[in-house]
Amino acid sequence: MWGYLTLLPAFLALWATMGIWIVFAIAVANRTVNLSEGFPYISICGSYPPQSCIFGQLLNIGAAMATWICIVRYHQLRDWGVRKSPNQLILWTGLFSALGTSVVANFQEKNQKPTHLVGAFLAFILGNLYFWLQLLLRWRMKSLPQPGGPWLGLLRLALCCLCTVLIVAMIVLHSWKLRSASAVCEWATAMLLFGLFGLLSVDFSVLDSCTLCLQPRPSLSPLPASPISLPVQLS
Repeated sequence: MWGYLTLLPAFLALWATMGIWIVFAIAVANRTVNLSEGFPYISICGSYPPQSCIFGQLLNIGAAMATWICIVRYHQLRDWGVRKSPNQLILWTGLFSALGTSVVANFQEKNQKPTHLVGAFLAFILGNLYFWLQLLLRWRMKSLPQPGGPWLGLLRLALCCLCTVLIVAMIVLHSWKLRSASAVCEWATAMLLFGLFGLLSVDFSVLDSCTLCLQPRPSLSPLPASPISLPVQLS
């Protein structure tokens, strides 16, 4: 089981990268986007059938995988001694980013643009914040394990910085009506976020077990029930 979890972030990165470029290729092939008029946004490529169906399914599956990755990462950080408050903040940031990805998939740009833009904001901004918070946590807690060594932290820092710069550039260029340049920044940002998720495979490589504790429902009898913890070892 844990071997599959190790590969899940890398599989998500591969799945998402290949998927959006396949959608791009289909959109160019059936001429729903015209490259002579400018480079398209990702969402424009996925707005028209038949690639819109592929786009929606691709992002929904990707959002489900990202959700599972964020939950596993939460438990891993908890087991490493991270306090509940910052760990939950990281978890919810990742979950809302995954939710935004699903919103982008189901409320496509051509049909529900305002809702689609909200989803894009959650996916890009909170997705970037999710990894910034983990970098900040590692900087403040020097005792955290470092699978992959210091180079991995430096690589993540470089990718997060570049991602932030590209998001700002994307917004500014869009406001200046430089849509092609803004779209290039969007594609580059997406690739970087996929890469950051993929790097979590290094952290997951040290997973070996998980303990699930079950507690019964409170007793309905007048006498208080004594709490019972049933440890179940999954390996």
